[in-house]
Amino acid sequence: SQKDDVQVIREMIKEAAGLAEDHNVSEIMELTTEDVVALPGHHNRLEIKRIIWSAFMHYGKFKVLYPKPSVDLSTTDNSATSTIYLLIVKKDRTIPDLKDLYEEPRRWLEKVGENADLYQIKLQLVKTGDKWLVKQAHLEGFKGLGFSE
Repeated sequence: SQKDDVQVIREMIKEAAGLAEDHNVSEIMELTTEDVVALPGHHNRLEIKRIIWSAFMHYGKFKVLYPKPSVDLSTTDNSATSTIYLLIVKKDRTIPDLKDLYEEPRRWLEKVGENADLYQIKLQLVKTGDKWLVKQAHLEGFKGLGFSE
C-alpha cells in the first residue's frame, strides 16, 4: 500500500543517516541506482562517493538530526520524492528538545536554524522490485533566509 511505501522510504532515510554516522560510503551507495545523480553539479556515482568521503573527513564523528521527512508517491509510476531537512552536528553536541519536534518540521527548522549548519536534501526515488532507491539527490545549505531553489 502507499502508506507502507511511505514508511519504507522513511526507514531507508533513517538507515542512510545511520550509515553516514558510521562513515559507511559503500552501503550508502547501495541505496542508490547505478545512474544516480547529485545536484547541484550533476555529479555521477564515482564523484558522489568522493564528495561523501570528503564530507566525512571534514566533519569527523558526527550525528545526523532531522525532523520527519516529507514523502510524496507518484500516482502514475513507481517513483517518489522526499524532502529532508537535516543537521550535522559533532558527536558530543546536543540540542535539547529536537526529538519533541520530529512531527513538526517548521518548528524543528526554527529551533536549529539560528545555531547550526542546516541542509535540505530533495530526493527522487524509484521502486525496483520491492526496494526503493535514490535516483537523484539535490543538496542545499541553508542561506540564512531559506533554501535557494
